[in-house]
Amino acid sequence: MSEAHTETIETRLPLEQTSDEVREGHRRHLFPCVANFYEEPAVLVEGKGTRLTDLDGTTYLDFFGGILTVSLGHSNEEINAAVIAQIQRLTHVSTLYPTVPIVELAEKLARVTPGGLEKCFFTASGTEADETAVMMAQVSTGNTELIALRHGYSGRSLLAQSLTAHQTYRAIPTQVAAIKHAPAPYCYRCPFKLEYPSCGVACAKDLDELIQTTTTGRIAGMLVEPIQGVGGFVTPPKEYFQIAAEIVRKHGGVMIADEVQTGFGRTGKMWGIEQYDVEPEIMTMAKGIANGFPLGAIVATAPIADSLTKGSISTFGGNPVSCTAASKVLDIIERDDLTSNAEQMGAILREGLEALQKKHSRIVGDVRGMGLMQAIELVKNEDAGDRTPNPEATKVLFEETKKRNLLIGKGGLWGNTIRIAPALNIGEDELREGLSILGEALAATEAS
Repeated sequence: MSEAHTETIETRLPLEQTSDEVREGHRRHLFPCVANFYEEPAVLVEGKGTRLTDLDGTTYLDFFGGILTVSLGHSNEEINAAVIAQIQRLTHVSTLYPTVPIVELAEKLARVTPGGLEKCFFTASGTEADETAVMMAQVSTGNTELIALRHGYSGRSLLAQSLTAHQTYRAIPTQVAAIKHAPAPYCYRCPFKLEYPSCGVACAKDLDELIQTTTTGRIAGMLVEPIQGVGGFVTPPKEYFQIAAEIVRKHGGVMIADEVQTGFGRTGKMWGIEQYDVEPEIMTMAKGIANGFPLGAIVATAPIADSLTKGSISTFGGNPVSCTAASKVLDIIERDDLTSNAEQMGAILREGLEALQKKHSRIVGDVRGMGLMQAIELVKNEDAGDRTPNPEATKVLFEETKKRNLLIGKGGLWGNTIRIAPALNIGEDELREGLSILGEALAATEAS
């Protein structure tokens, strides 16, 4: 490479640009649907552990982890070392050849997933994983129709948008008529206007009538997030999935647990569905699987996996580099017992959020979640019984937390739910630091 060419490349490096220039380049050259958080988005250039630093030198405490993806902290040294070694050895060959990393990861996933899940198919994203899981449910059962949940999110593809029941992320009308959407187990905003537990988990029992009245009566299965991610960390009652699984199986279907956000220790157990004592026939995963490297996976029982007799490949799925990162993630989670840390730190986080709810009871309507996957829902005036969603307060809270160097997430159908999901290896001091900032920001929001 010539010296002149090297200088040209170096002048284009992000660190040679200003934040305003990067934001303007983003505005000009990316689809406008690729929206950013905050009125003036932070241009992030460095990360270490639970901290991120922007181009202007400001450091933030990260309580969202790239949408629950950087599960073991930014630039984790052990993961980086394993990845660098793999890059120097082999970067890509596609699934047309077996590799050591893909087989090692498949063996580990078969070991740590519940029940009879034992065979894997790898993809490059959660969207692809959900697509593949739906196909496998249809192929293995011989049925076509599928049940999904309102407020659920499954990705960007044609099928995934049809599975998604969240108008913010549906650019086109439903294209797959075989999908039926059941009421979400959203207790704070119960679609049946009932109260738990006296409701008898009516939303789960309604599945039987839904199948009998809106399908042929025989279904391929039901795809569910144990806790709805984009939907605002909607957390079902303890009995929900047991009731749902019994009904789904009675009508010929299988249970697909979408663990894209809840997997890998996030809820205080390795898998979110384990919180409900249900063993699915198919499980999908992505996000936290590889600490930021692109990877998705489907794990299924042998009969379901073996039912697909047509050929299939995934060019980037199971890439040796991503699989190496994922194997190291699993090793660290198990070695350091990070599921227990998520449970213990999650209890501290939940206690802190409930204390903030009491202190700011007018605008904080609900606190929900499990482990290090917690949310607060902002409303107009809970004290007066007004649960009208309050996305305006969310916008103010975002700016107030950013001023205080805390990054948070949001979700929910109305954009009024704050999503909090720090790294699984976060310590108590950083957790309490974030809670303190959140409390200051809520006070400023309420006063605005």
